[in-house]
Amino acid sequence: MAENVRVLVVDDHRIFASGVSEELSRLGGIEIVGIALTVEEAIEKARELRPSVVLLDVHLPGGNGGGGAEVAETLESLTTDAGEPVRCLALSVSDAEEDVIAVIRAGARGYVTKSTTGEELAAALHKIAEGDAVFSPRLAGFVLDAFRGQAPSIPSEMDLLSPREQEVMKLIARGHTYREAASALFISDRTIETHVSNVLKKLQLTNRYELSRWAREKRVI
Repeated sequence: MAENVRVLVVDDHRIFASGVSEELSRLGGIEIVGIALTVEEAIEKARELRPSVVLLDVHLPGGNGGGGAEVAETLESLTTDAGEPVRCLALSVSDAEEDVIAVIRAGARGYVTKSTTGEELAAALHKIAEGDAVFSPRLAGFVLDAFRGQAPSIPSEMDLLSPREQEVMKLIARGHTYREAASALFISDRTIETHVSNVLKKLQLTNRYELSRWAREKRVI
């Protein structure tokens, strides 16, 4: 039997968060590990609980005012106890293009609106946990249009990498050490190491030398 998907529910309306948690638990296959109401609480609990998926509202109080996008970006390099990425699925009443694009650029793997059914949401959580991307039908067009217009010359494999992973990849592919890359991006050596590991896995490469060759061949450096 497949393991339950461990989910942290993040929403500043406690009643809504509790209702979603109860509904998902009732459906089975989902384990609700906690509820968070603010940016700070979401980040703290995600780091403590290491869920498979953070079910994330877009508009949250606290932090630096970035809401759900700030949470997604902060948790970008976080992994579960099993070494899998902690993935984010945005769940919001808003279907505004700017909200969708902001949270996806920050690293969320999907975006669904609160009009979705419990069964649909449970299925989306399972897909996100498996590494797929999930969008409500109308919202998928926003994302495709945004990334199609961003840089048509970049190879499709680049879409697998988050913005931070792309920054790290380019520095490492140019020959920078982990310490030099960490200094340039104001993050730790360990975080750089985690990003490089994720990049190699996503691009199906073995080491940084293959990464450098790939980057030159694809003309991304």
